[in-house]
Amino acid sequence: MMLSFFDQFMSPTHLGVPLIALAIALPWTLYPTPTSRWLNNRVLTLQGWFINRFTQQLLLPLNQGGHKWAVLLTSLMIFLFTINMLGLLPYTFTPTTQLSLNMGLAVPLWLATVIIGMRNQPTAALGHLLPEGTPVPLIPVLIIIETISLFIRPLALGVRLTANLTAGHLLIQLIATAAFVLMPMMPTVAILTATVLFLLTLLEVAVAMIQAYVFVLLLSLYLQENV
Repeated sequence: MMLSFFDQFMSPTHLGVPLIALAIALPWTLYPTPTSRWLNNRVLTLQGWFINRFTQQLLLPLNQGGHKWAVLLTSLMIFLFTINMLGLLPYTFTPTTQLSLNMGLAVPLWLATVIIGMRNQPTAALGHLLPEGTPVPLIPVLIIIETISLFIRPLALGVRLTANLTAGHLLIQLIATAAFVLMPMMPTVAILTATVLFLLTLLEVAVAMIQAYVFVLLLSLYLQENV
């Protein structure tokens, strides 16, 4: 029974071919594309308003050099948001519960921010490893600590997203199983459990949106330090 709870996190295959690529490519087909008309429909108008507001909020703390990342960060936010939301549907697979995918997104983007900082302002980038006014005996220790914290950043990005989504999916499956088992024996308790399940599902919808936003927000903060 306990093993079956984790079967939902296994990458589905068909004829030996992993379907995770299809799950990653599917979200882009769900969004309507802009037309050449002067007036768009309500869906396109709402989509454009959301993207503009998010981009403005994301680029607010960045200087002019960081605005070049607007398309990348906004696309990443929409991608993660859509995958997380689709994963809450029944009989679906959530690619962002795979640590390999999240690390594949986090490591290259984090490394790009570090390389940009080392190329454009190497003195300031290396200065982050040693706070100003540090006593001389603590300099070697602080450099080691700051270097470790720097390399932990992409791991924290990937693990945070994976752990939050995995924990939410497990809780939903555990409570749903409990409600199903209790229904013939204790209907009242089963109804209360189903109510808790409904509230937890609403919470998971919020978590799916927040985690996508936090992932991109932290990347923008890392970028802010290096541009």
